[in-house]
Amino acid sequence: MSILSPGLRPSPSPPSSPRPPRASVVPSRPPWTDRFRRLSARLSPSDRRVLWFYLLTRISLGITAHFARWLFPARPGDREAAPVLAPFQQWDANHYLHIARDGYFPSGAGPWVSGWDNREAFFPGYPLLLRAVHTVVPDWTAAGLLISFVAGAVAVLALARIARAYLPEGGADHRTVVLFLLSPCAVFLAAGYTEALFLAFALPAWLAALRHRWALAAVLVALATTVRVSGLFLAAAVALLFVLSARTRRDWRAAGWTLLPALPPAAYSWYLYAHTGDWMAWKHAQERGWYRTFHAPWEAWANTWHAAFDGVHTTGYAAMFQAELAAMLVGLALVALLVRYRRWPEAVYVALSLWALGTSYWYTSIPRATLLWWPLWIGLASLSLRRPWFRTAYLCVAAPLTTLVALTFLTGRWAG
Repeated sequence: MSILSPGLRPSPSPPSSPRPPRASVVPSRPPWTDRFRRLSARLSPSDRRVLWFYLLTRISLGITAHFARWLFPARPGDREAAPVLAPFQQWDANHYLHIARDGYFPSGAGPWVSGWDNREAFFPGYPLLLRAVHTVVPDWTAAGLLISFVAGAVAVLALARIARAYLPEGGADHRTVVLFLLSPCAVFLAAGYTEALFLAFALPAWLAALRHRWALAAVLVALATTVRVSGLFLAAAVALLFVLSARTRRDWRAAGWTLLPALPPAAYSWYLYAHTGDWMAWKHAQERGWYRTFHAPWEAWANTWHAAFDGVHTTGYAAMFQAELAAMLVGLALVALLVRYRRWPEAVYVALSLWALGTSYWYTSIPRATLLWWPLWIGLASLSLRRPWFRTAYLCVAAPLTTLVALTFLTGRWAG
């Protein structure tokens, strides 16, 4: 007999209530990822291509720095390489570090003290930013490299967009950036120097001026003047561009913005006067430390030629002065071409830079200054589009020079 006889059927189980649908678990994203996505969406494919090439050149410089500290130690016979970031902490980078860490006049020291390092010659924009970033990045050198890395990315994007405004040909923007990032002094865009930060303000400022956004251009130029005195040359170029493009009374209402860039240098001069009694203390510091006393242009050329070719200096310094002469010739040719094509604002910018650098006792830092002459890189890109062979010739010459200058700086042998 079956246990489950027909008369003893089990009572049916109560119907199960339908389970509520399972809530999908969406992992929360940090807010910065959304901002990054929005920023990335604003980049065109050409912008991404430019940034990708920029990243590759930073990796290349990192590789060069790594092997430089192993192959070229500070002392012959060393069995341990220098610290990883040590190759980038050279020359002016040390001045900026000392200012950011200790201020301009630590413990009452100043130009009245024997052996003073003339640090007031350097404008405060970069040291202030370095001190701020150091609160997040403990290592001073790493903080400086981070500033240059981010600023360089902004600069190359702005340079590419300016190139598009000047050269409608496809690929001109990428070609301009390639020539710029492979230029002989490109290593200074990665080190703890001011070139990258200055360009991160100056190039967007010029782009804003081309679009007649005068308020934005003035603010960015004012930021550039906190970094380098070259910002005043840029301010003159933007002011001339404004004068040449203003047509109506409404346009002229924005004229006051062209005066804004003068405020940061004026404030810095007042700060120096309060501590030294000298309104031009930054200029006099340059004269004491870097022989930037005024000399006629032909005297400066003759003194530099003498230092380059008459055997009065070691070969390393002589080669540096030879590079100064070559860079001056490039700058003069650039100004002549800009005048020929009636690019008056750009001609004023480069000409003022050459005047400032070419009227010292001898030339100093002109090769580095070529990084700041964006018309040069756009002009070379234009030439390479018209003459395809020029790009190959340029890269064949620039590649060894860029490597040599990078090694010279990374091993502490650069003084220009």
